[in-house]
Amino acid sequence: MSRLKQLEARRRVLLERCGAQREELAARLGRLSPAAMLQDTGLTGLGHPLVWTVALAAMLYFGRTRKVLTALLWMRSVLAFARRATQLVRLLTQVRSAREAD
Repeated sequence: MSRLKQLEARRRVLLERCGAQREELAARLGRLSPAAMLQDTGLTGLGHPLVWTVALAAMLYFGRTRKVLTALLWMRSVLAFARRATQLVRLLTQVRSAREAD
């Protein structure tokens, strides 16, 4: 019977070790998720200039210069519109909060 008790004790130790390793692996995988990696590096989206530069260079390299320039001008217009829209929304929120305060 002592052999059976030794095996059961060893099994419990191994199961506890597996649980600890599973938790450690889950924590490491959580740190390696794409969103976490972008937050750690500061590249929190496609707004980073390096991303745009690489994309533009890749498109120009493949010989689609006219399409790239057209897309670039279109994106610039869209971004300008989005910037003004966010300014307008921010202004409206400030006005609304000022009226609620009165």
